[in-house]
Amino acid sequence: MNLTYKISIYALKVLKPDANGKVRPKPYGVRWATAGKQHSEWYKSKALADNRRSDLKQFVKKGEAFDITSGLPESEVKKQSARSLLKLAQEFISESWEEAAPNTRKRYVDTLAIPVAAFVGSQKGAPPARVLRRVLTTHLLPDNTRNRSLSSTEQDAVDWIEANSRLVRELADKIETGRLLRSLGRNLDGKAAAAWTTRTRRGVLHHLLGFAVDVGELDANPVTGLKSSTQRGTSEVDPRSVVNPAQGRQCLAAVTYAGTTTGQYDYLYGFFATMYYAALRPCEVNRLREPDCKLPETDWGELILEKSASRANGRYTDSGELWETRSLKRQAEGAVRRVPIPPVLVAILRWHLETFGTTPDGRLFRGTISGGPINATVYTHAWGRVRELALTPEQLESPLADTPYSLRHAAVSTWLAAGLPPAEVAERAGHTVDVLLKVYAKVLDGQREKSNQKIDNFLFT
Repeated sequence: MNLTYKISIYALKVLKPDANGKVRPKPYGVRWATAGKQHSEWYKSKALADNRRSDLKQFVKKGEAFDITSGLPESEVKKQSARSLLKLAQEFISESWEEAAPNTRKRYVDTLAIPVAAFVGSQKGAPPARVLRRVLTTHLLPDNTRNRSLSSTEQDAVDWIEANSRLVRELADKIETGRLLRSLGRNLDGKAAAAWTTRTRRGVLHHLLGFAVDVGELDANPVTGLKSSTQRGTSEVDPRSVVNPAQGRQCLAAVTYAGTTTGQYDYLYGFFATMYYAALRPCEVNRLREPDCKLPETDWGELILEKSASRANGRYTDSGELWETRSLKRQAEGAVRRVPIPPVLVAILRWHLETFGTTPDGRLFRGTISGGPINATVYTHAWGRVRELALTPEQLESPLADTPYSLRHAAVSTWLAAGLPPAEVAERAGHTVDVLLKVYAKVLDGQREKSNQKIDNFLFT
């Protein structure tokens, strides 16, 4: 807006009947000027024109600036251009789309469909909840699907939400924001969402309303400092899930004889071992290539990481493929992470290369059918079979090593317990120090009394 306080309001203008004596449909004119630019509005009755002229004079009296181009008071211009929550969510996703990873895009779309569907002015004529959620997640919100053709039922749902989505500025009311936050705690079937899911959704909504502040829809982010039951839960690692060195070796050994046939999961032995000894994320193991590995015949080796391979719905990837190569988490594009690896992992990776070779692009690990990166469903199922063989019945019922990701937690906790400085551990694991200490707080409490042995001794004694 180009604003001015130079405003002149003139007397009403009354148009006479035309040459044929016909009365004009809107003969009463309100006229004013902003910084010399003339404006007018015309009304059917003198009373309506007087009211509008009086309103303009009140805006001037309050000291409100006027937009030179439209001639309207600043508050009216903002009201006319105010965004609905649907419109804001679309702009936010479009702004974030290019730089976001596929799974981040999916998280934004799936999460924001919930508050957009909930923050409406009326439920009259509302489409079924599942239809509305479908058009939001497959048409209105993703940046790359807004022009797809729709069925008549879907088009009716689109028309309804576009007409009923409430204005973002109404969320300046903390009560309204609180209601919106509570909507994040329920899934589409009405059941309570998991605490971690709810916290993640709250984070996305916080980002959205921060964007609302950036574009001038809100003066402050209403989620900031707002207490909510959605904050229940913890981001710390459950210390009961972290295996000790003996249990870790036992689980890895079980990989080689789990399955319905001998050697069924041998190709995953190095996969799990890399997570355990080097603290790699599964997506980083999936992208590990032979040129990234320094594997001497004796002594410690090194992994040099620069990319990860993430799986996502093809709707959210730029290529439309299910797998996409991304830069490392919490790392700038082109950055690398160096991870020293002990001789035992060096030997395992050398054995894996001799036994299975690499893919044409040099990757060490691949699925047995597609040859692509290994799906989470595959290695998670295999890990379930491994636990059945490696753990006692009591341990099997506990959270101990409940997911493959527990191997990464075990690696980090081992390094910390062996005396490595948190900054070095954070660098190896691809964490920031503050996140590292927050996530592993409970594990550290349980290991504070352990001696600062060398990692070699700690792992193998």
